[in-house]
Amino acid sequence: MDWYQRAVERKDELIQELQHLISIESVLDESAATDAYPFGPKPAEALHFLLEKGQQQGMKVKNVDHVAGHIEMGQGEELIGILGHVDVVPAGDGWSVPPFEGRVVGNKLIGRGAIDDKGPTMAAWMAMKLVKDSGIELSRRVRLIIGTDEESGFRCVKRYFETEEMPTLGFAPDADFPIIFAEKGIAGLLVSQSASAEPTDLIWFQSGARTNMVPDEANAYIQRPLSEIEPAFLAFLKQHQLKGRAQEVNGKTSLTVHGKSAHAMEPDLGVNAAIKLATFLTTQNLGGQGAAFVQLVVDSFGKDSRGKTFGGAFHDDMSGDTTYNAGILHFTKENGFEIEISMRYSVSCPFDQLVESMQQHFEQHQVQVKVKSNSTPHYVEESDELIQTLSKVYERQTGDKAKLLAIGGGTYARVLKKGVAFGMLFPGEPDVAHQADEFVDIENLLKATAIYADAIAELAGKKE
Repeated sequence: MDWYQRAVERKDELIQELQHLISIESVLDESAATDAYPFGPKPAEALHFLLEKGQQQGMKVKNVDHVAGHIEMGQGEELIGILGHVDVVPAGDGWSVPPFEGRVVGNKLIGRGAIDDKGPTMAAWMAMKLVKDSGIELSRRVRLIIGTDEESGFRCVKRYFETEEMPTLGFAPDADFPIIFAEKGIAGLLVSQSASAEPTDLIWFQSGARTNMVPDEANAYIQRPLSEIEPAFLAFLKQHQLKGRAQEVNGKTSLTVHGKSAHAMEPDLGVNAAIKLATFLTTQNLGGQGAAFVQLVVDSFGKDSRGKTFGGAFHDDMSGDTTYNAGILHFTKENGFEIEISMRYSVSCPFDQLVESMQQHFEQHQVQVKVKSNSTPHYVEESDELIQTLSKVYERQTGDKAKLLAIGGGTYARVLKKGVAFGMLFPGEPDVAHQADEFVDIENLLKATAIYADAIAELAGKKE
C-alpha cells in the first residue's frame, strides 16, 4: 500500500482540518473554568471538534467529562491506543503571523500547536481515515485518545483512565522520530523562603507562567528613581543583546527584560528572561532579601541548567543529563520568594538521593526545597513487539535506520502500560515547540501521516 500517495491525495483536507483546530485558542484558562469545563471552554471546544469529525466518519466516539475523549474503529479484544492532545501553551510574543490562524507560508503551516501537538494529532487522525477507507480488515481495535491538559499536568488522561480501557500497547505522536523508547522523569520542585524583615529595594519580581516553558519575559519593580538605574540597565541590554524597557512609576522604577521561550526539556535552547534580569539586579546593591534572591537565581541557574552548583547533576548513557528549568519566579517584600522548577531527571537517576543533596545545599541559605509533583521515568525494552513493529514501519517509509532515542519531555506515552513516543519531528528538523512562529513542515506532515497509517495497519491489521 502506498500510504504516502494516499496522504498526498488528501493534503487539502488535512491542512484545512488542522487550520480549523489551530484556530481554536485551546489554552488552559482556569479563570473561565466551570464544573463542566474544568480547563476552560476552549480546550473542550478543540476536543469536541475532533469528536464530531469522528462521528461524521461513522466511528465510535466517547466524550469523558469534556476533558478527554476517543475515536475508535476496528474490532477485536486487544486495543491499540494513539494518544494526542489538543491543548496548547500560551502564544507568547514575537510572532510574525497570527498564532491562532494556521497560516501557510511557503512549505510551512505556522501556528501555536502546529507541531505540539495539533499537527501530529491530525496526522494520526488522517492516518486512521486512510486505513479505514483502504478496507484493510482489523483484528485489533484502534483508538485515538484525545487529551486537553497535557501541557499542565496530564489531568485529562488521569481522569480518562479512571473509567476507560487501558490500551494493550500504543504510541504518542508528540515528540521525535524515529522512536522515543525512554522518557526522563519529570518532577516539579519548589524553592522558597518566607519574607525577611531586612530592608530591600526590590519591591516585586515576576517571571514565567508555566514550569514547562523557559520564561521569555521578566519584570521587576525597584524602590529607586529611574535616573539611578536606567543608564546601567540600557548598557546591560546592549551588552547582552537583549530587548527590554525601563519606566518610572510613581517615583520608582519598573524593569522588563525579554528572552526566548523554549521547552523545559532543554532549557539551553531558550533565553531565560528571569535569569537575565536577575543578573542585572545583582549589580544594583538592592540589599536584604531582594539582593539574596537575585543572587540565588544567578548562582543556581545562571551558569548552567544541569544543577552542578546545587548538587543536582546526574547523567546516564541511556537518557543523558538531568536538567532544571526555573520556569516561574516570584518575589515580594511582603511574602518572600518562590521559584518553581521543572526537573527532568535521567532514567537511572537516584531521585530521592539527588533531592536530598539539593535540600542540603539550599538549607545553607535558609531556603526550602519541596517536591510538588513527580512522574517517574518511562521506557520500553528494545526487543518488545511495539518497538520492533514501529522500527520496521519507519525504515520502510523513510529508508533510514530507526534509532532509539531518549528525551527529557513528557508525552502521553508514559501513562500507557506499554507505549512509546513516535514522531512526528524528523531527524534534523528544528524543535520549535513552545516557541514563537511554531510550525509544521507540510511535506513532513504528509510523511508522518503515511508512517502512522502504515503503523496502524501493521499493529492492528489482520494477519493472514
